[in-house]
Amino acid sequence: MEEYVLAALERGLTGLMFLEHFEAGINAPRRTWLTSEDFARYREEGRRLRRLYAGRIEIGLGVEVGYNPRELEATKKFLAVNSWDQIGISCHFLEIAGRHYNLLSSDRQTLAVFDAYGIEKALGAYFKLLAEAVELLPGNVLCHLDAALRHHPGIAPALSAQSSTSALDRIFQVMAAKGTALEVNTSGFIHHRRQAYPSSDLLARAAVHRLPLCLGSDAHQPKEVGRFFGPMADLYP
Repeated sequence: MEEYVLAALERGLTGLMFLEHFEAGINAPRRTWLTSEDFARYREEGRRLRRLYAGRIEIGLGVEVGYNPRELEATKKFLAVNSWDQIGISCHFLEIAGRHYNLLSSDRQTLAVFDAYGIEKALGAYFKLLAEAVELLPGNVLCHLDAALRHHPGIAPALSAQSSTSALDRIFQVMAAKGTALEVNTSGFIHHRRQAYPSSDLLARAAVHRLPLCLGSDAHQPKEVGRFFGPMADLYP
């Protein structure tokens, strides 16, 4: 974590928000989220770094919650145990025939499962889950809205078809009512045809609802902290 803080300082940032992943009840062969023991160490190290770098950078400790409708109460209980500087809402997994498949995976076998299931059908289920999550969870920012199935070659037409559905309107309406911010995720410049998540057309729709925006680099390595913040500052001065 300290390497991320040092990277943020090197890039001239005045604040850094950590968002570590939480999932509950996910039946998948590979864990991409923290355990309860991991979270305890995460919070301890975060407090140490706050003391060490006080006055130089503001460090926030948050959590990115993956929504699983079967584990709603367990998720709420987890969030209530500790206070968080930010709660990000996301959905990474879709349950198909009793197993969860990662919607953001580039694995060929996983993409083949979504092919068989139906790309547009999977994307529709994803947006419906996000709508539920925004409504039912106490989050204050919605993460990477249109990043699902980003590695599938057929995602563009499927996303275009889904972008006019009522699920997206429901998401934006609930966010506006709750004051939930929409994350502008600059990792999209790598994965999403040189633009952030969400795409410009979805940002325009969000603007109609006057949603606050939250800029994030989705850094999985220290060198990615603050990536593409320059272009975003030019777009949204």
